[in-house]
Parts: sequence; structure tokens; C-alpha cells
Amino acid sequence: MPKKKRKNKISSKVWTKYKVEGDKLIRNKTCPKCGPGMFLANHKDRLYCGNCHYVEIIKK
Repeated sequence: MPKKKRKNKISSKVWTKYKVEGDKLIRNKTCPKCGPGMFLANHKDRLYCGNCHYVEIIKK
């Protein structure tokens, strides 16, 4: 029986949520309802939580 071909797996992009500047860890804003670990998605005009659908509108 021939071996199965492996598909290329897309790695998680959790590492894009964090930045290290000096001794500080910079991360996106977390959801006030869900607590730490759930980040708000940055959109053009709002911050959005995909888990509980919490929305913060960004004023210009």
C-alpha cells in the first residue's frame, strides 16, 4: 500500500498577537467579557470579539 501524501498544514498565527520591545510584552487588547486569553480583532473602524460578539467602535 503506498504512503499517503501529507497536506501542508497552516501554522497558527498566535505569535502575531505579541511583540517584544525591550523587557515589555506588547499584545492586543483583550475582551472585557471573556477575560484574558481572548483577543479583540482589529478592524478598520472597530474592535471585535469573535467569541461573545463584543464590539468597541473606534472614533476617528
